[in-house]
Amino acid sequence: MPTRDPEDIAALAKGGRTNIAGFALRLLARIPFLFIAGRVYGPELVGRFAIAVVVVELAALLATLGLKRGLAQALATTDRPHAHVVWDAMVVALVVSIAASAVLFTFPQIMYPNSAVTGLDRFLPLIIVATAWSDVSLSALAYRLNVKAAVTARAVVEPWTISIAAWAFSYFTLRDGLVLSYVASMIAALVASAVPFVRSYGLPRGWSPRVRPLLALAKANAPLAGADALEWGTRNVDRFILGLLFAPEIVGIYYMAQQVASLPAKLKTSFDPILGPVVTEALARNDKAAVARQVCQVAFWIMAAQGGLALMGSIPGEAVMGVIGPEFVAGTAALAFLLTAEFAGTAGAVSESALVYIARKRNLLISLGMLLFQIALSFALVFAARTLDWPATWQAAGPAVALCLSLGVTSVVKVRFLERMLGHGVAPWRWSLLWAALAAIGVGTIFTALPQRYEWTELVIGIPAIAGVYLFVLWRWSFGDADRALFRRKATPEATALPAGSAAGF
Repeated sequence: MPTRDPEDIAALAKGGRTNIAGFALRLLARIPFLFIAGRVYGPELVGRFAIAVVVVELAALLATLGLKRGLAQALATTDRPHAHVVWDAMVVALVVSIAASAVLFTFPQIMYPNSAVTGLDRFLPLIIVATAWSDVSLSALAYRLNVKAAVTARAVVEPWTISIAAWAFSYFTLRDGLVLSYVASMIAALVASAVPFVRSYGLPRGWSPRVRPLLALAKANAPLAGADALEWGTRNVDRFILGLLFAPEIVGIYYMAQQVASLPAKLKTSFDPILGPVVTEALARNDKAAVARQVCQVAFWIMAAQGGLALMGSIPGEAVMGVIGPEFVAGTAALAFLLTAEFAGTAGAVSESALVYIARKRNLLISLGMLLFQIALSFALVFAARTLDWPATWQAAGPAVALCLSLGVTSVVKVRFLERMLGHGVAPWRWSLLWAALAAIGVGTIFTALPQRYEWTELVIGIPAIAGVYLFVLWRWSFGDADRALFRRKATPEATALPAGSAAGF
């Protein structure tokens, strides 16, 4: 590969260090919520909550109209004061959020397809504007390379608030406790996002919303909004399908497995705030080689981390799910496929970070086609399992298998497509990842083979041992100087090429 730009790698590494710290904080904060939700509320209430939240989060995502990624490009190309542009974006998000809230408030059964609407269920969509505004605020801050705000809001304030609120509300109302805790966490995240946003951009002076630029902004970002919605849908449509086909208890078990598996996914999404601005700046100077290097580097970092997390979660899967509650051990198979899916989808998801700027519509068509494939395969696997009279929890693993296959195919397609668009290789796969995984599996198998009474060792000793062996192999035989920049305060001034083990393709 050509010589790397040290400034680009340094910026990505700095943002990566901040986001990895944020990921660790998010992990620590999410564990109490999973434990409280599983042990206190139980699978049925968790299942109802899971379906409602998936609809509300989709509405909030659509309300941003692609501004989570499109705002950086809008700010990079405008002649207007940046404060005016970002406040225009806030108005767009507000208007669409109100419309989405009105639809869901009027037709609440969309959020609860497998149970009755009671209590405070109908009022949950009112929180959509808080989520959308928080996303836009953090995107605006990311343009100025303020990643710390996103870490604070998403990795500290939001997860700790929902954990504490879920515990507190359980003493007053189990029926509405999870919904209320979710609302509290979104409001807290909005405050944590809005304060640094106002400090950075200030209140707009001499500004008034412009209808025509707002409509142009919404139209320009339609492919981005679609890409965001499809990417989000790929990882959440399985939950909605289960809500249509199974009782809330089954959905609750799957949701908990999904929450554990989604933690590695946060690594990719947490890189978006820093990767987006770096990519757009490279494209602005027509440096396609730099874009390829940035995508390849970030994808490898994420794949390496997600591979380790997948092994740590799936090898002792029964013990991991048992911590949430004995009823949730049935979701172990789904957990393994979901963790594998996150690893398989990394290359495609990171490639999309560039494709949304250089081939929006074609990227959108690829994502749409693969989502339809995933949906069809999910239904096919569930009905096939029913024909074979498999247990309901085995049937419910069908969408996880479909997700894994779909994301793997999507990664291959999008990596190849981006390589053609840039004229440079972007595939992050290295064979050392396989050797590290095999070594970790060997160590993990020793702990899972121990008698039942020693199951605690899988968590206390086994998981650290799996991580240690995996990381040692990668560090010793895979990580080059550029890869290790992620762990240094300052990147080395010398540019480095990818290690020899880096694949030219899949």
